[in-house]
Amino acid sequence: MMARPRSGHRSCHERIAIPARQPSTHIPSTAEAGAWADVLVRHQLLHAAVLAPTGQWLVQHHPDAPVRVPDGTTAMVDLAAEIQHGIRTTRNHTR
Repeated sequence: MMARPRSGHRSCHERIAIPARQPSTHIPSTAEAGAWADVLVRHQLLHAAVLAPTGQWLVQHHPDAPVRVPDGTTAMVDLAAEIQHGIRTTRNHTR
């Protein structure tokens, strides 16, 4: 006699479809982007991140690197996500 899976239980042989990540509709606040910038600088993942009066960020990865200018809060949070992704990807490759 063969055991039947419980209702709602997936067999280990079934493929589970993972939905694609949808772009966020959330627009980060200046405070949220500033918090991410502060964390990146504090953990030495960026050399500097300064909010300009125009709403643009002035970002420098290393003391002698050129200054990048991500435009707005979303760009700053996206930069933080890129840096996090790079860290996680590097960690997974070294394990």
